[in-house]
Amino acid sequence: MEQQTLPNSTIILIFGILSILGCCCYGIPGIILAVIAIVLSKKAATIYNQNPELYKGYQNVKTGKILAIIGLVLSIIYLIYVIFLFATLGYEGILEMQKGMMEQYGK
Repeated sequence: MEQQTLPNSTIILIFGILSILGCCCYGIPGIILAVIAIVLSKKAATIYNQNPELYKGYQNVKTGKILAIIGLVLSIIYLIYVIFLFATLGYEGILEMQKGMMEQYGK
């Protein structure tokens, strides 16, 4: 019998990669994509464990889950940092900090 590709294995890998990239957008997109990838990987792992000989692509699921966990951690850390900046500096303080960085490094 020919092996089938595990459902959502490619999507899990893509979402895992995008969750790491999404941490740079205030952390929110990274958290959302990471959670979706982790939930999908749990479902895919359950399907694979029932009949491992029927499916291929489990390596994508494992890699995507690891990347999603890394993306989730990075996104949470960055979100906490952004909240800390808003709590301590306020919106005007952040704008002044950005303006100073633009002047220092050029436009």
